[in-house]
Amino acid sequence: MAHDRDALITGIGIVSSLGCGTEAHWQALNDFRPVLDLTSYAPFAVHPLAALDFDRQIPKRGDQRQMEPWQRIGVFAAGLALEQAGAKGNTELLSRMGMIVAAGGGERDQAVDSALLSGYPHAANPGLYLNQHLQGELRPTLFLAQLSNLLAGNISIVHGVIGSSRTFMGEEAAGADAVRIACARIAAGQGEIMLVGGSYNAQRPDVLLHYEMGGMQRKAPFYPIWARQTSGGGLMLGSVGCFLVIESRTHAAARGAPAWAHIAAIRTDRSRRLPGEATSNAKAQLQTMAPHYHPTEAAVISGASGVAAATREEATFLADLAIPVRATATALGHALEPSFPASLALAALAVRHATLFPPLEPAEKPMTTPLRQALVTSWGHWRGESLALVTAA
Repeated sequence: MAHDRDALITGIGIVSSLGCGTEAHWQALNDFRPVLDLTSYAPFAVHPLAALDFDRQIPKRGDQRQMEPWQRIGVFAAGLALEQAGAKGNTELLSRMGMIVAAGGGERDQAVDSALLSGYPHAANPGLYLNQHLQGELRPTLFLAQLSNLLAGNISIVHGVIGSSRTFMGEEAAGADAVRIACARIAAGQGEIMLVGGSYNAQRPDVLLHYEMGGMQRKAPFYPIWARQTSGGGLMLGSVGCFLVIESRTHAAARGAPAWAHIAAIRTDRSRRLPGEATSNAKAQLQTMAPHYHPTEAAVISGASGVAAATREEATFLADLAIPVRATATALGHALEPSFPASLALAALAVRHATLFPPLEPAEKPMTTPLRQALVTSWGHWRGESLALVTAA
């Protein structure tokens, strides 16, 4: 039953290796071929960002120059979402629009990193060397990487979103909690319209090194998410930007904004990672959604990263559901903070079209009935268990 405080998705801005915008993504998913850069970071493969005309959403070149790629990706995606929701340029609406951004620590200055690492072993006084160079080389906006809330600040500057603003850090969990809190604020009447999402630039050696050191990185050649589980698992990163405009049903109706989908329920949590705990956690989350969940008309949009332990437990949970599954990281690569908003976006597209896009690999089953609901998971590389139910608006 529809309720005035339902959280509806009225705008989607998404960019990835598959293209720019909702239509490009829907077409690419229905005729899927992975887009990969196999040479720039060999032996690792990366899902690179499609070519974008940043002038379209960030018209001032000066604004573009002071942003690193992850910020440009996010500001561009936010502009797409606002445009699709009919909010772009509406000063009155933007002045009261809340914003919740999921962001990492920004991008490191690789030239500074390289210089420090090259000079440190030869320094007569290593401590003094580090202090002198860190004081002189780092810009005020850096703490070895850009401040996380710069993305929100640039969205405010470029697009004029000047309501309440929050920035969450915490990899996949940050994206899930950003959406959860936006929906909770709308349900509680603490806001009517929110801009929620994040961005990730995977095309940089420092993050590839980071996850390789953690034993999580997958080397080329490319295998889809479920197929890689027989050979040790691992993630392949992807550059992604995704923002959603989420607003109450009453607010959307009053301004005549069509909705893509309804976020009927959302839960986030984190287990201690003992065997079976994450699966039990997800089952308990799903149980709270029982009044809304109808498995005969549902599918799963999975945010599984490919990292072996977390993906194995999620696969156990999904097998018990016995409904079709699609792993978004097979198509987009794994994108950490924006991975959950991006999965929600693809779920909303599928629900809006009332059909699930074809399997992305042989392990995924086709869906032969109309799609009216999508369960969206986010376990990532084990940063907590998150689950949302997206239904027709």
